[in-house]
Parts: sequence; C-alpha cells; structure tokens
Amino acid sequence: MSVYAVGQLVHTLPEGEPVWGVTTLAGQVYVLRWKERDEVEVYDTISYCLQRRLTVPNSRRYTDMTSCERNRCLYIADHIVECVHKLTAQGAATRWAVNAEPRGLATNSAHNLLVTCPFVRKIKEFSTYGNLLRELTLPVDVINPWHAVELTSGQFIVCHGGPSDTIHRVCKVSEDGRQVVQSHGEWRGSGTNQYDVPARLAVDRSEFVFVADVRNRRVTLLSPTLGYIRHLDLASHNVQGDPHRLYLDMLRRRLYVAYTEWNDERNLCTAGCVVVLSV
Repeated sequence: MSVYAVGQLVHTLPEGEPVWGVTTLAGQVYVLRWKERDEVEVYDTISYCLQRRLTVPNSRRYTDMTSCERNRCLYIADHIVECVHKLTAQGAATRWAVNAEPRGLATNSAHNLLVTCPFVRKIKEFSTYGNLLRELTLPVDVINPWHAVELTSGQFIVCHGGPSDTIHRVCKVSEDGRQVVQSHGEWRGSGTNQYDVPARLAVDRSEFVFVADVRNRRVTLLSPTLGYIRHLDLASHNVQGDPHRLYLDMLRRRLYVAYTEWNDERNLCTAGCVVVLSV
C-alpha cells in the first residue's frame, strides 16, 4: 500500500437513513441502515447502482455488520437482543445469543467471527454456526472497547474509549488478551496523536491500521507498529456527519467510510451515507 495515494474519493453512495455497517461480499457492497425493514441495501461494486434490499427478521437494533467470503454470509450485531444475526447473500437468516451486548464485529483468518463486548471487556470468538470457541478478557485499562481485529500473529488491534472516558486509544493486545503490547493515543483530544471516540478499525495485509475517529471527524492511518502516519483528508469531500464505521476491501483496494449525522436538538442520528476511497 502506498500511504501517499490513500484517501482519493472514488464514489459516494446515496444519503438515507443512518448507516450502522458496511461491508462487501461476492462482488457487492452491503450497507446496513437504521430502519425496520429492507435494512440491508446491496450495491454493485463497479457501478455502485442499487441491486436489491434485504430484511433481517426479528431484529431490534444494530451496532455493526461484517462479512465472510468463505462462508458466503453477513453477520449483524443486535445489541437489544444481545445476539448476532447471520444472513446469507440470498437473505436466509439465523441468529445466536452472545450473552453480552455486542458492539464491533470482525472475521479472522480462521473464518470465525470476533464479537467485541464493551461492558464485560471481552472478545468472543464464534464459529459460523454460532458455537462459542473462546472468550478473552481485555486488560482493565482497556475501557469501553469498540472493535477488535485479529492479526496473523494472533495479537489483536483494539480501539477503546467512550464519550465520557478519559483515555481514548488504539492498542495492540497480546494473543491471550491480557496485556497491551503497544498503543497509540492516551488522553481524549483533537491533537495529532489523540482520539475522541475511536470507534472502528480496518487493517490491511501489511497491518497498516485505519481508525474511525468519530468526534474528531477524521480517519487516522497508523503504521504496523501503531505509529502515526497521517489523517485522511475527508473534509475536502464535503461529507456531513461523523465517520462511524469502516470496511477495507483489500481485493479492490477500496476503503468504505460510513458517515452518520447527529441532531443535537432531537438527540438522535438522522441520516447517513457511505464514502468510497482508494487505497
């Protein structure tokens, strides 16, 4: 990856309801929107034209979505029911209990699902059939973890820090989840080496890390050792809202950044869109 070429605008998907997840599967882009039915919009990855919509049965409220090419399915986190919904590309649905509130989702090299559970500070690994394979407890200073991605080494990249927390960081955590090996950021803020709610991660094959920094309204690019490289220039794209979700399509070299607009007067999210950037 050339870090100097990262961030050029390729396309912007249509604005609509708030976006709580974006991923790709079998040559199509899936966008999860905050509504009662037809929640998942499916777009072509070349033309970006809308192809169809899918409904997630018996769902309540979402926090994230990811996909698995090997198992040809989507995973959607539902924090009200405390479950994961599994949806095939054709729309067939199943679900299983997480037994904790799920927040961030990621798949690993074993094609299993990692579920980040903030209030119990755990990473739970499930098979594609919903079997709990392992459960890791994060260090006590990793407060309010949002998202965890497993590296090929077995270590994890974890981002943490809620709106009322003092410490906001991106950490590299040991294979057993017990120790912070490296970190970037500390006190919440807007400086070059600070974050204000680092909510989602995307990691490429060389282990460069993209971080969605929600309240600073930027995406930060870090080196494999979590050294600061630069902020992606998103302000020039004239997108309204905060970057809440990321997905990196390494095959097509595209970074999908989901933005959601927040209305202070109504105290809720009102709209969202997805920006496609080159990497």
